[in-house]
Amino acid sequence: MALSMATRKQITKEMARRYARARKGERGRMLDELCALTGYNRGYAARLLRSGGGAPTARSRQRPRTYGAETREPLRKLWATAGGICGKRLAPFLPELVAALERHGELELSEEQRAKLCAISAASVDRLLAAERRRLTLRGRATTRPGSLLRNQIPVRTFAEWDQGRAGFVEVDLVAHDGGVARGEFAYSLDLTDVASGWTEVRAVRNRAQRWTFEALTAIAARLPFPLLGLDSDNGGEFINAQLVRYCTEHEISFTRSRPYRKNDNCYVEQKNWTVVRRTVGWARFDTEAELATLNRLYDSLRLYVNYFQPQVKLTAKERCGSRLRKRYDTATTPYRRGCSPWARSPMTWRGVSRRSTVARTRWRCGARSPDCSAASSSSPHSRKRPGERRCRPALSLEHLPREATTETYEYFLT
Repeated sequence: MALSMATRKQITKEMARRYARARKGERGRMLDELCALTGYNRGYAARLLRSGGGAPTARSRQRPRTYGAETREPLRKLWATAGGICGKRLAPFLPELVAALERHGELELSEEQRAKLCAISAASVDRLLAAERRRLTLRGRATTRPGSLLRNQIPVRTFAEWDQGRAGFVEVDLVAHDGGVARGEFAYSLDLTDVASGWTEVRAVRNRAQRWTFEALTAIAARLPFPLLGLDSDNGGEFINAQLVRYCTEHEISFTRSRPYRKNDNCYVEQKNWTVVRRTVGWARFDTEAELATLNRLYDSLRLYVNYFQPQVKLTAKERCGSRLRKRYDTATTPYRRGCSPWARSPMTWRGVSRRSTVARTRWRCGARSPDCSAASSSSPHSRKRPGERRCRPALSLEHLPREATTETYEYFLT
């Protein structure tokens, strides 16, 4: 018959008095007897006897805390400024963010606070912000409808067909703003994300008709800081249509689609649907012209904040260890910095921008140099042109930033 908890406590307390006076051999026999009577684990029983029969006391902290309230308060402001991102993304970005906010008088720190914030680890960031994150802790519905039979002409994308290390291969999706009632006409957000750099562009459209989707897509392509080389969408009719297929064919853009009902095929843009669109505008309903114009004004500023001041991590390796899958990520950096890194400067990036009618587009010409590129490439150790080579200028360099990047938002952080 099993002993009750009260009986176990009485036995343990009585044996603890004798245990304190007993010799080593006797203690071992007493421990065996207590385990046999109560069914306790041997280590737990030993801790009970050493503590006098009561609950084992918690082990005291061996070293003092490094980060206290004087670090938590400025860290909370930095975390909110960066959009509430996780510690692994925030920690490498803190020195740059601290310098920018101090330079413009938004943050006042002592030398000790600054040193701690610039040296803090990602785990410490998450630990200090855990309570705030819990305090601040709507789902939408899918509105994708099957496209026409034209999708048989558009291949399903496989990763072997895309160059993941070059900027220009993008995923695109629509985010509905129906407020939970998919009835009538309401606005959508067209979300476009570059796979290599994480560069994200968003534009609001009146509805999901192919006319508005195509206009928004060409407007985004005109202000991308790199050429549009590949486009991957879901199977909705707003993308799977003859007009977009014809456009991609004329501009030599690789047009592919995901598998039906496999959202993870477009994992890059699906992630941005939440981190960029939903976190900013939520799940409310937007169905008027004024709201549509407001959304586009918001996205014009949001693109600068997301692409220049939101660090991201990219998966670099996956390793299978038995039943566990271990993933490794690179150091967090912004899409702008990632686009300027040496691996993103492929010898086949963008040629230049020309205009046809009212739609700006990128043009590729094999074997010819653009005027902007010739001066820079003449001093390069690789300036000699090889047969069939496409001369280019590096992706995402400062001189090729869009005009909007010279606004007050951009100057605030980089001046």
